[in-house]
Amino acid sequence: MSGGVPQRVSRIRHLSGRVRHLLRGPRPEAVPVLVGRACALVGLLNIAAGVFPRFRHSRMHAIAEVLPGAFGPFAAALSLSAGVLLLLLAHGLKRCKRRAWRAAVVLLPAGAVAQFTYRHSVVGVIISLALLWALLRHRDQFAALPDPRSRWRALANFVLMGAGSLALGLVIVSAHPGTLVGDPSLADRIAHVIYGLFGFEGPVDYQGNTSWTVAFSLGALGWITAVTTIYLAFRPEHPAARLTEDDEARLRALLDKHGGRDSLGHFALRRDKAVVFSPSGKAAVTYRVVSGVMLASGDPIGDVEAWPGAIERFMDEAKAHSWTPAVMGCSETGAEVWTRETGLDALELGDEAVVDVPDFSLAGRAMRNVRQMVKRIERAGYETRVRRVRDLGEAELERIRRAADDWRGTDTERGFSMALGRVGDPADGDCLIATAHRADEEPGQYGDLKAILHFVPWGTDGVSLDLMRRDRSADPGMNELLIVAALQAAPRFGIARVSLNFAMFRSALARGEKIGAGPVLRAWRGLLVFLSRWFQIESLYKFNAKFQPRWEPRFVVYRASADLPRLGFAAMQAEGFVNLALPLPRFLRRRSTAPRPCPHTVAERDVRAA
Repeated sequence: MSGGVPQRVSRIRHLSGRVRHLLRGPRPEAVPVLVGRACALVGLLNIAAGVFPRFRHSRMHAIAEVLPGAFGPFAAALSLSAGVLLLLLAHGLKRCKRRAWRAAVVLLPAGAVAQFTYRHSVVGVIISLALLWALLRHRDQFAALPDPRSRWRALANFVLMGAGSLALGLVIVSAHPGTLVGDPSLADRIAHVIYGLFGFEGPVDYQGNTSWTVAFSLGALGWITAVTTIYLAFRPEHPAARLTEDDEARLRALLDKHGGRDSLGHFALRRDKAVVFSPSGKAAVTYRVVSGVMLASGDPIGDVEAWPGAIERFMDEAKAHSWTPAVMGCSETGAEVWTRETGLDALELGDEAVVDVPDFSLAGRAMRNVRQMVKRIERAGYETRVRRVRDLGEAELERIRRAADDWRGTDTERGFSMALGRVGDPADGDCLIATAHRADEEPGQYGDLKAILHFVPWGTDGVSLDLMRRDRSADPGMNELLIVAALQAAPRFGIARVSLNFAMFRSALARGEKIGAGPVLRAWRGLLVFLSRWFQIESLYKFNAKFQPRWEPRFVVYRASADLPRLGFAAMQAEGFVNLALPLPRFLRRRSTAPRPCPHTVAERDVRAA
């Protein structure tokens, strides 16, 4: 009977956490969601009324012409303008954004005045004022602060809105075949759209008043593109998350006391993360906001007793900005605390490979493949060196930095949850670097340097693998060679445990290949093997398994199942697998000795080199 008491206490705590989450947690409100959906519907109807002539004379005409924006002699152009603006506002209203609310409050009275002035439509005025009343009545629900942003969004807006205006303009120009003069070519239509976006007449002619309708519609598209771009370019800039020097100093102090608890703790010092501290300052959560998802990684930093205070601050920040809270790669203890304190759910994402140094040996049948590969590479003339960063000279550190940058396999840097983002920083003197060397007859650009491993501290007696880079001309097996070298040298540095990396869905892959696995498990494993063609899921698991590690489960914490696709996309963006920005060509990038902000994830690096 006594064994059931702790379990019941844990359930009570979990239920109390869910109650607290329902009372204060960041969940979508009914009114903002309904208003956002209504704005989107109104916008689509107005765009259809402005673009397609037949739509304005269909059965939907009676509805469309009383909606905000469809009024006056310039109905097509104004419908188009209002439709695009309402579509732009809809997402912000659903996320309870204060600025979207302010814009809608200004737009709706303007629509009401236009309805009465141009069409004398009492119904249109009533619709506009009814929506306005709903916004004013529930104004306290539209209090979310703006997202972090930069002026690069102005360029992205210009490109996307310009492309969309061009495509929609072609539809407008071609939507009046009965009034076209002649048979203009596609080039003439495109030229007419481009001229029309800037307010000039193009080469395409129409009969009757159609020419005016098309001209006003194209002009409205150009006006919207220009206004939104100018607004984004000149509004006050909110820079992306950056760790301040004071924040980093406080985090390092917490890691000095409690860094041995989580192997991902040192990665909280990435300088492209933001941080919230508990009221006592004894715990902290670091995060980055990606596509509206407030993404934390690993466990909170600091004293476990102070974790709830840091988690509460994290959730309050998510609520203030209407961000979706999520945690990637936390431990089992971390997942229990997160779910208990917030009412969120947890899902096992995979396992972390941890090698206990005293138990590691190359002897035995299980290590035969690794042993043979290491011996073969050593016979080829390679030697290894394992040192602390503080023991390296500046010249050698600079050579390692430049080599790590040039040996990166992709144009986009990758990494977030298991990547520090820099190599050789003076503040990271306890980091461990393992290098492979071989003297060739014709030394390469980096001399005899052939491969690099970088480890970050895990408390005082452990390290966690950060990045792996190698010269493409080096022999295969550099990863195995350097991991074995680091494990063999670990006792000299007082290291008893080494975290290699994270294997996603490892348990499903392991159980699915055993005899007796059921059809569902086999089907799930088959899907993971298929996806491994792009995401290296199976290859990474097999690479980690070579070193006979113990597996520590890692979890993703999320608010609702419907958020998982969005969370997955945000995680892929944070890790660098999806890049929505256009990177500069490599030859235009400025070389620097300063630490780079976003390295590879360990997973992708290991598999590529293996």
